[in-house]
Amino acid sequence: MQRSTMAALHTISSMAMRQLLVDLVAGFSRAGGAAVQAEAAGGVDVARRLREGERFDLVLLADDALQSLAAEGWVQSPQALADSSLAVAVPAQDPRPRIDTVEAFQAALLSAETIGYSTGPSGQALMRLLDDWGLRKALQPRLHQAPVGVPVATMLASGTARLGIQQRSELLGQPGISLLGELPAEIALTTRFSAALGRNAAPTTAALLDFLRSREAAATIVRHGMAIPEVCP
Repeated sequence: MQRSTMAALHTISSMAMRQLLVDLVAGFSRAGGAAVQAEAAGGVDVARRLREGERFDLVLLADDALQSLAAEGWVQSPQALADSSLAVAVPAQDPRPRIDTVEAFQAALLSAETIGYSTGPSGQALMRLLDDWGLRKALQPRLHQAPVGVPVATMLASGTARLGIQQRSELLGQPGISLLGELPAEIALTTRFSAALGRNAAPTTAALLDFLRSREAAATIVRHGMAIPEVCP
């Protein structure tokens, strides 16, 4: 692959994919791909900016959000990229509650002084789960949604939250926290993230999308605590 002399490709992702995108773009660069400017923002903000007409060559978001944007004509043909499971963490110095069964996870929630969750798809999934259990009203005073762009791990490390739920990929390796693991199999929650060309993407963006779905990229995705969707080669 020869490096392009054209202007840098402009990509944007949700915060859940920010570090993964940085590493994938670095791999694309090492392979001789075009220069890439990688940006990350809250998923809601990414969608708003696209709908306001801001131009991006490549967009990485939760698949349901990206499919909606595709239906509206803002992006082209989303391609499945990575599956990320919901996980639980506590501040590093705190006791580690059990979460290996549904009952144990419920007990951990009910005993937590404060619970941090995100504005993204992981937070929405958690709220649906609490509604299904009839626990949302009881836990509401202790539920603290992270501001847009602020990782739940930051809330845990600072003590703002004593229990945090977010994508495993966003909790993995973060300082000041202890990762307890993923939710029990019966209630496991997985978010699929996809990539799509922007409505007016530069022609060279197709090479970047191909790289993101390559074997080399797959190894990076797995290293970030995500899984490769079965639909991917």
